[in-house]
Amino acid sequence: MACYAEVIDDKRDTWGKTVGYEEETVDSEDEEYGNCDTLMSRYPLDRVRPLAVIPKSRYRDGSIYKCTHSWKRECLIADRSETIFEPMMFTEPSNCFIFNGTCMRHGPTHMLQIVSIKLAKIHVDGGPIALYGYIALRDNLDPLLNYVVKFSRDDPRAITLEQGSLINLAGPKRGINYLGDIFIEYDMRIKTVGPEKHDPQLIDGVSILGNMGVRNRSVFTNRIHGNCGAVDITFSSLENAIEATVEVAISEVQSSFNLSLGCFTSGLNEEIRLFDGVIGEMRSLKRSVVAVVIDSWIHLKFKVGTERSSSTERDCFFNAGNHGSSARKIKTDFALISVKVIWSPLPDGF
Repeated sequence: MACYAEVIDDKRDTWGKTVGYEEETVDSEDEEYGNCDTLMSRYPLDRVRPLAVIPKSRYRDGSIYKCTHSWKRECLIADRSETIFEPMMFTEPSNCFIFNGTCMRHGPTHMLQIVSIKLAKIHVDGGPIALYGYIALRDNLDPLLNYVVKFSRDDPRAITLEQGSLINLAGPKRGINYLGDIFIEYDMRIKTVGPEKHDPQLIDGVSILGNMGVRNRSVFTNRIHGNCGAVDITFSSLENAIEATVEVAISEVQSSFNLSLGCFTSGLNEEIRLFDGVIGEMRSLKRSVVAVVIDSWIHLKFKVGTERSSSTERDCFFNAGNHGSSARKIKTDFALISVKVIWSPLPDGF
């Protein structure tokens, strides 16, 4: 990403997205982890492109609030509110204009999908770590936070991770608009037995994800390097896409079982992990929001079983439309699984 940008008149193009940030003074930590050339020279392995950290964008030292650069004002960096938009805002609109069976008023748009977030590197001794903090995005739909990872220090959902483990996704709350640049904010720390102020910092800062030069239905991975490790974020770029909200309810539970739910969207081969855990009673899973190209398919793969038996796979396919919803029921030896996918275009935004 940023480190592969073409340099024009001593400034990087919109693919790299470092234009306009050179006038800020770079401190030693930003020099080490935010400079493109430094990242490329220090981390040439794994063929994963590093994502540059904008100078003076760190939360732990408060530098993100100390400078009055225009991008901080435009993105409302000081406002920690969550995005005001909800999912499914145009599932059942009353003002459609239908032509040849298609709504012409509420159409698809260019969207970004988070495929996975992985703990790529750990630079501390002692094996697995307990991770907490957040990763959030700000897009053109509104400038407020759309969380994809969010765990407090004492959150029981926060789990111990080893190097290479996937980090559970908490979001996004609604679909991600990719018509313009996206700001990615992150403050992830490693929990220790001591006070919070002594917790090592994993990653900290803000990066920009531009959309110029990104191929449609492509999948790409960027690495965010920090003091004590690195995080890989895998994205997909989907043009002519709408928002699919996946709701899953578990009922008629016969006995405790393991459930894994993966999602494939728009013909891509990369799996999005929506759930992986134990079901012991009737419940609903966390709502998941996925981008899908209009008139393509979303494929949900359920794996059910116990530790003593092999898993059984069941698949559901849903064809994406502008509005409305689709539903299926899956009967297994362990429970009845009810699946509903709700379709909605994104709002126009601000």
